[in-house]
Amino acid sequence: MGRSQLEKQKTHEKIVETASKRLREEGLDGIGVADLMKEAGLTVGGFYKHFASRDDLVAEAIQSAFDSWGRKLEAEGVNPAKMTAADVADRYVSVYHRDNPGEGCPFAALTSDISRSGEKARAIATDGLKRNFGALASKAAGADEGERRRKAIMAFAMMAGGVGLARISSDEAMSAEILETVRGFVASIDQ
Repeated sequence: MGRSQLEKQKTHEKIVETASKRLREEGLDGIGVADLMKEAGLTVGGFYKHFASRDDLVAEAIQSAFDSWGRKLEAEGVNPAKMTAADVADRYVSVYHRDNPGEGCPFAALTSDISRSGEKARAIATDGLKRNFGALASKAAGADEGERRRKAIMAFAMMAGGVGLARISSDEAMSAEILETVRGFVASIDQ
């Protein structure tokens, strides 16, 4: 790859990384292309050298957000396949995740936004759901695959919803109670 192509790729990744964080913080309609490009240290004119449309950027940013969990675990030397349901719950349903939406799961931050977005973003989110359900089902106890999958769906819905509800609450004790309750339920699916 030539120097200019490498620079273009790095710039592209910087835009996607910035968008991924900011969209989780502000919502899909909360920040415009001009502001994203400015934050990435670039001009608006350069946007279309990297993306055909804003929807394309949103789709890539959402994909990057989904992939960030695995990258973070890998950087910490953690094998996700060896994590228990309790391990997953401890990381996901945490005060840190509640307080840092820009670094967290797009489902906890953007579920309603993604449901109203374009087909590309929804397809990426659907793939993310499938992966998450499969990963949790592999950790769940149950008489058969169907029971393990049902537990996984309930657990993931509770985790994403629980973090969202904990973010909404202006009552710190209630917020902590939500997180603790959800963590306890999710930890129990492997029993």
